[in-house]
Amino acid sequence: MSETAPPLRLLYFAWLRERVGVSEETLALPEGVATVGDLTAWLRARGPGYAAAFASPVVRCAVNQDFATAEAPVAPGDEVAFFPPVTGG
Repeated sequence: MSETAPPLRLLYFAWLRERVGVSEETLALPEGVATVGDLTAWLRARGPGYAAAFASPVVRCAVNQDFATAEAPVAPGDEVAFFPPVTGG
């Protein structure tokens, strides 16, 4: 019997949180998901709120608190945060 892999922790900020309907969730790494791009494509398919949240090309991401591109790998136990671009004044 194999051990269960630790879940991903997903965090959503600002208008992404509003569209998705939660500020965070945990889930098992979906089969076939190996990168941030794979994960966002998988999330888009989860329903209309997710599709709306991830339709924008300006969504930013961090994996384990480091900025990440769509090509960045994701693994069980990672924390993946999604947020809009940050601007200062």
